[in-house]
Amino acid sequence: MQRATPIWKIFLALLSLLLVAAVWTKGLQDSFNRPSVTPALSLKQQEMALVAEPAVPIQLKAVLVGANPADTLRKSLLDIPFEEMRDRERLLLAALDPSWIDRQKALSETLAETSLLPFQKSLSQSQKGQVISVDPFYEKDTFIDEPLLKRFGCLALGGDEDKCIDSKLAGTMAFKLAFSQALPACGLLVGTVLLLRQIWLIFRKATLPWPELISSPLSITDMVLLVGGGFVVLGEVIVPTFAVPLGTSLLSDLKSPLSQAVTVLIGYCSMTVPPLIILRQQLQGLDGVPRDGWLQWRLHPLSSAISKAFQGWLMVLPAVLLISWLMTLLFGDQGGSNPLLELVLSSRDSFALMLLLLTTVVLAPVFEEVVFRGVLLPVLAKSLGQFWGVITSALVFGLAHLSVGELTPLFVLGIGLALLRLSTGRLLPCVLMHAFWNGITFTNLLLLGGS
Repeated sequence: MQRATPIWKIFLALLSLLLVAAVWTKGLQDSFNRPSVTPALSLKQQEMALVAEPAVPIQLKAVLVGANPADTLRKSLLDIPFEEMRDRERLLLAALDPSWIDRQKALSETLAETSLLPFQKSLSQSQKGQVISVDPFYEKDTFIDEPLLKRFGCLALGGDEDKCIDSKLAGTMAFKLAFSQALPACGLLVGTVLLLRQIWLIFRKATLPWPELISSPLSITDMVLLVGGGFVVLGEVIVPTFAVPLGTSLLSDLKSPLSQAVTVLIGYCSMTVPPLIILRQQLQGLDGVPRDGWLQWRLHPLSSAISKAFQGWLMVLPAVLLISWLMTLLFGDQGGSNPLLELVLSSRDSFALMLLLLTTVVLAPVFEEVVFRGVLLPVLAKSLGQFWGVITSALVFGLAHLSVGELTPLFVLGIGLALLRLSTGRLLPCVLMHAFWNGITFTNLLLLGGS
């Protein structure tokens, strides 16, 4: 006979629900004010295409870089309001379109403040027919130290095209561009085939039966306390309020982006502590512990877990991309991207990137899968049925990331992870699939960030 839930636990669960509603409402509203990383990704890809253009075979140019990558990038830069432009973007636009300087008189003040005024003066002299030496563009400590700025600054000052183009760098960028486009395209193609095949097997009732779902004897009230009280209230609000400022003060001597990466790591680790402590207390002392534990990790066979995880990643990819495309088509770019994406995209510090990799590809998949697919999903499926268990756990997973723009894609990803958990009866494939998803996203950001 199941014991009655203590009144104090019900009270704490209700209080947690109220606080979660407030935190999530505020977080989702704030996400509207956070910039989307999509425009930055698009600009990076266009810049990469422009650097790679000289090394791309003519037969592949239409596919990889487009008909006129320079004009495409110029138009994209012109779409950015002047006051929102970074100095680098202003200088790049000036190199691509020298007449833009005359149309933006305020640019001279910005260039003077950032020691970029020599470039504007050189362009003005070049337009008047004066001969300008391009040798400074090849000095080690030149103020133009990026490939595109160097190349188009050199060309704008009348330099020889062969000398202005770095052939080796163009080849490297062409390879990165091809890889960054081919990997998602191949994954989308293979994933669509696998997904359609799976749907066909389900329609014919030819799929293997799912293993018995093993759930801990915890209640929905316990889940509210775990996710609401532990994950959201304590983990996302209270503990970081003290841990992040303390970590920042201790890291004051570190320079950005390393200090930002360490702060992210400290913040994420501190967020995991309260829910893990609550989960340990909830599971400790429960009777009838199954052979593989309540979480059902089932580490062996490892090869099977990797195979199932990769297949899961492939099949969820077309669904996530489709829902993302539909949401953008219907509502436009909703913004609210995870700030960590921009940090990975812009960082060139190897150690900082290693810390971000550890956070996103190791810690996040392990912790989130333990909470959402290890404990929450089985309890919800036992109480609400498998269908509503999958839907509810995926919705909570999406909401917990506090981003309106990423809510629907994460909801679909959560459904894919939940179905993998139910179909395999194991938690490890879910962790690996989550790691694949984050890792491949991380890799694409690195490729674009190096343009």
